[in-house]
Amino acid sequence: MSEGCGIVGIALDEGDAALPIFYALYALQHRGQESAGIAVSKSKSKEEESVVNMPLIKGMGFVYEVFSSHRLESLKGNIGIGHVRYSTTGASRAENAEPLVVNYHRGQIAIAHNGNLVNAAELKSELQREGRIFHSDTDTEVIAHLLAKELVRHDPIEAVKVLMRRVVGSYSLVILMDNSLVAIRDPLGIKPLCFGTLSDDKGYIVASESSAIDTIGGDLIRDVRPGEVLIINNSNKNRRVESYQLYRGINTAHCVFEYIYFARPDSVLDGRLVYDVRLKIGERLAEEHGVEADIVSPVPDSGITFAIGYAKRSGLDYMEGFIKNRYVGRTFIMPDESYRDTAVRLKLNVVKRNVGGKRLVLVDDSIVRGTTSRRIVTFLKKKGAKEVHLRIGSPPIIAPCYLGINTPTRDELLASNRSMEAIRKFLNADSIGYLSLQGLIDSIGISMKNLCLGCLNERYPVEIPGEVCVARQLKLSHF
Repeated sequence: MSEGCGIVGIALDEGDAALPIFYALYALQHRGQESAGIAVSKSKSKEEESVVNMPLIKGMGFVYEVFSSHRLESLKGNIGIGHVRYSTTGASRAENAEPLVVNYHRGQIAIAHNGNLVNAAELKSELQREGRIFHSDTDTEVIAHLLAKELVRHDPIEAVKVLMRRVVGSYSLVILMDNSLVAIRDPLGIKPLCFGTLSDDKGYIVASESSAIDTIGGDLIRDVRPGEVLIINNSNKNRRVESYQLYRGINTAHCVFEYIYFARPDSVLDGRLVYDVRLKIGERLAEEHGVEADIVSPVPDSGITFAIGYAKRSGLDYMEGFIKNRYVGRTFIMPDESYRDTAVRLKLNVVKRNVGGKRLVLVDDSIVRGTTSRRIVTFLKKKGAKEVHLRIGSPPIIAPCYLGINTPTRDELLASNRSMEAIRKFLNADSIGYLSLQGLIDSIGISMKNLCLGCLNERYPVEIPGEVCVARQLKLSHF
């Protein structure tokens, strides 16, 4: 499973925002490795020309591949936004890299998006009939055109209000508009977004995760609330943050996989340290699926905190069965089975002395197709592991995600239509144990009605053709 994106926005009292945005994007690199981009603008006083230019640099690859020191120095402006991308809507190509900059009647707006709209195709067709031209195939450009259209008729807050009424799906947004940094989180709070101050109180930052704020020496203030819009303006050193609670859902729908896999363990999401959640998941796994074994070992890096929790509760020794090669980036498609095995071994090498003759509890965060998990179990047994008992820190993934996670179809998902015994045999494991749905909910500490569990129970928080909708989460009250 792959996350959709990471976003950051920074507003400084003075100086250039590009460098701290660069460092913050580095901290969010785990959320997307296909492309990266930064757009900046300079705050201006009322006496200055209101039309602003928005320098933009973006490209394919990791953050460090896209930005050199020379490129960063060319981005002059005290407010800016940044983006790292993994595609869920739109192909992996340069035209789809973000931020996107579009023209409107008073100049330009720049926008970066984490999430996925389920009605993007319908909205795009409507906009194209009106004569609007699209240069990418992302839903972000749909949002940008809709917003630009409404800014012709409304003030910024009313335009955003209309935008949020039209779009359906998940979205956390950072936008450069009218010399201001605008942050928006969808009314269900599906994707994370947080708000903080910069070091030495030099300005403000919004980011997908609090770890990005920590990286540049800032302090987390709070999460952006579901349905909230923040407008941050540092014009002429007159710092101002305005909050507008435009919409509120009866319930939220926080993505559970942020806690299971996507977010960094040192991030705080909606008041919860992700590390603590994963530790509790590991402990609950040991309670639900204990087994006689010699050691507990993680699939690095995503299984580490779960395995620590499992070892703590079970009383078994924690020991690394694999060493991860952290210098391996994106892997290309291998031509046949033998080379695909090599691709896995490039990332993970078995520590033979640690696993030889041992009964091993192997802990991972989730299983999607199962092909990599099967190879990992097979490698351990070839290196002498006596038994491999697979323990998974999430319930079985039985359905696709439509809200910003790149998941396969039902037919490709290992657990979609297989029995637990069939899954065990496919993975070549001696036993398998998934965390229960209730165990996951208890570990996160958020009520089931406030979580998005669509990929685990086939009940989605928004209307999706052919799927079951948890309708109570759709009722919005306008403020």
